[in-house]
Formats: sequence, C-alpha cells, structure tokens
Amino acid sequence: MDKEITETETTGEIVIFDASLFEQDAMQEKMGQDDLALPFLKVLSRQDPTLDDLPDAKAGDIYNTVTQEVYDGKEGIRVLPCAYERRFLEWLPRGQGTGAPINIYTPEQERPETSRDPDTNRDQVVGGDSYLEETHQHYVLIVEGNQAFSTALLAMKSTQLKKSRKWNSMIQSRTMMGDKGPFTPPRYSHIYHLKTISEENSKGSWHGWDISLDSQVKDMYLYQAARAFNETVTAGDVEVRHTTEAGDGGGADAPF
Repeated sequence: MDKEITETETTGEIVIFDASLFEQDAMQEKMGQDDLALPFLKVLSRQDPTLDDLPDAKAGDIYNTVTQEVYDGKEGIRVLPCAYERRFLEWLPRGQGTGAPINIYTPEQERPETSRDPDTNRDQVVGGDSYLEETHQHYVLIVEGNQAFSTALLAMKSTQLKKSRKWNSMIQSRTMMGDKGPFTPPRYSHIYHLKTISEENSKGSWHGWDISLDSQVKDMYLYQAARAFNETVTAGDVEVRHTTEAGDGGGADAPF
C-alpha cells in the first residue's frame, strides 16, 4: 500500500503515514445482520421526499439509501450482479402499518388469493386491505474502479419487471467456450452499465432502468468478492429490510 506524506500545520514537521496499517489493523468486530443495513439502489421519482434534502439531486438520478450517494442517472453506474431472488411482498396501503411489508413469500410458498384492482392495477388480497407486489431482487456490487466496490440491492417491481426479466435473459443467454465445450458463465462474470431513462404510458410518466452490458470481469479480487456475496445470499445469510422509505413498496413510484 502507498505511504502518504503530510506536513503538520503547527510545526511543519513531515509525517509519513503508512497505509499498510489498515491491513494490519483489519476490522475484527463481530457484527450480525441486525447491525448492518443492505443499501437499496433506487431511481429518484419527482415525488420522492429525498429531493428536498439533496439540492443537487434530480428526478431520474440513482440514490443509495444507506450512503446517501447520488449518481447521475444519465451517466449511470457500473454494477456486477451477484445473486437474484423473486419474492412476493404483501403491503398495506401507504400510511397504514409500520411502513414494512406484513408478509414476504417465495414463489414456492402458498400466497393469499388476490384479484386485480382495476383502479390501482394492484393484486388486492381478497377480503382485505393489503395487496401483493411481485418484486425481483438483484444483489449487486457497485463497481467504482481501483478495486473499490460496495454491496447493494435493486428491488424491481411494477413497470420494471420487464427490465428485470430482460436482464436475467441477458445473463442466462451468455455463452462462453471452455475445455469441455460451451457453457453459461456465472451471473457475476460480467459487469453491466445501469442508467435511467424517461418512460410513460397512458397513466403517466416516470424514470426507469436502462441496462446494458459493460465488460467481462478481469479483476480476480472483484470476482472473488462477488462469488462470496453470492454464497452469502444463497445461504440465506443476507436479510433484506424492505421499507417504503427504500422506495420499493407502499405505493409504486410509476404507474402500471
């Protein structure tokens, strides 16, 4: 690691800081899922109250709910997909309950009977106030260059389910040639470029995801980190805390 040379303001003394101390003192604290928060990456809507707190942010930008970083939606970000889950979240209408889903179902679990509400286009639970929302969870590493990365989650729903399915198809259809012939590489073999674009239908307009292939992973450190994240998610050791504040429930940001 590099050594940084600085000069103190009071004495003018030259001080050499050895960044290898970071590795020597690597974090040993034991923290569980209750101590950590997995960031959500969401597209800021025109109605998002986050815009009131971030004067430089605008609708269509990408927002990290934990670090509060804002990425320009037109420039986008580079992400490495690591794992994927399909879930059905049961929500109460916005303003009711705790702001978290009251139930989360896997595709294999039995779910309440629903009927499509013609006014909201939601799958309303029969005989109740709640509704089910199909949600695609993409666990990713945000690739920031120079071996810097961070974990995050994209929760796609509503109009963005088509984008999610297209992304999964891009990943699943990729083929490489190996010693034993063609094979499909793992989800975390390629980096993708995520931007946002304006979309609209008869019910209104909004910003949605635009996903394209960026490049093949060439950094072994990044690849190993992605594989480790995949194994953690697959083992069920990552707890996702859906909230209305994360922008993934309790009222869609975009019309259906």
